[in-house]
Amino acid sequence: MRNKRLIIALTGAVLCGLIGVVLITRYLSSVQAFTKDLGNVVIAKVEIPLGEKITAEQLTFAQIPNGSAPEGVFRKMEQVVGRVAITPIGMRETITNMKLAPEGTGAGLSAVIPEGYRAMTVKVDDVVGVSGFIMPGSFVDVVAIIVPVSQAGATNGPISKIVLQNIKVLASGAKIDSPENQRQPSEVKAVTLQVTPEQAEKLVLAANEGKLQLVMRNYSDQQDTQTKGANKGSLLTGESYVPQPEPKGESSDAPKAAHVKRAVKRLELPRIERPVIAPPPSRNSVELIEGNKRREVDMP
Repeated sequence: MRNKRLIIALTGAVLCGLIGVVLITRYLSSVQAFTKDLGNVVIAKVEIPLGEKITAEQLTFAQIPNGSAPEGVFRKMEQVVGRVAITPIGMRETITNMKLAPEGTGAGLSAVIPEGYRAMTVKVDDVVGVSGFIMPGSFVDVVAIIVPVSQAGATNGPISKIVLQNIKVLASGAKIDSPENQRQPSEVKAVTLQVTPEQAEKLVLAANEGKLQLVMRNYSDQQDTQTKGANKGSLLTGESYVPQPEPKGESSDAPKAAHVKRAVKRLELPRIERPVIAPPPSRNSVELIEGNKRREVDMP
């Protein structure tokens, strides 16, 4: 009986050992296959600012599965050294060809200008530059204030008109990269705008003929707004009420509830005064019981 139990225990141990060997062999095979599939790609060792020429000290290698590597990655460090970043590259971020300017491009603002566009600098002050909140990457509208002259030489007063819309700011002063804390304004005397050749012609004419004012836009606002312009006549006609958008995060249920409450209040009907009915006068009475009958007898 003891020998039978010993044989069963040994058999179970042998089977468990065989299963463990098979599992370990499969795991090692998968690790070797995964290691063979890995490839070195060039990544950023430190943060690389926009428009800076990349050096070897800013680069390192990282292993990424070949099937998961982004398109346009670099396998050799010398392919990246000397190229210019056209977008900010973060630490440990994979460097691809789309993030770099063409070979031979010099560092600075020229590397940031897309093909077919131009960079034009506009002189600004604290008011024109939206109190210093216009930074690289912002989008603005350009408003020109011009005094038109008729053929007879008469003037009808100044006119303000949006001449350019949704213009990207390439640089704020001498900086072409946005600061980390964009809540803090920076005092600059000029901003550089990204414009087409036709827009550059309009911008030069508007700057020479009158005054310029920059109007900041939301990043997600890409709508084309056509306006008639404003003069002294339209300025004195007044302006209709335009509701302000609700702050982000606030629920719109409260204004709707208040509106419904006001509507219900307007629909309330006037109250109808009902006549007050006086209760009947009390009387003195005595209850008499005669057999199985009961009756009340009024007392004088």
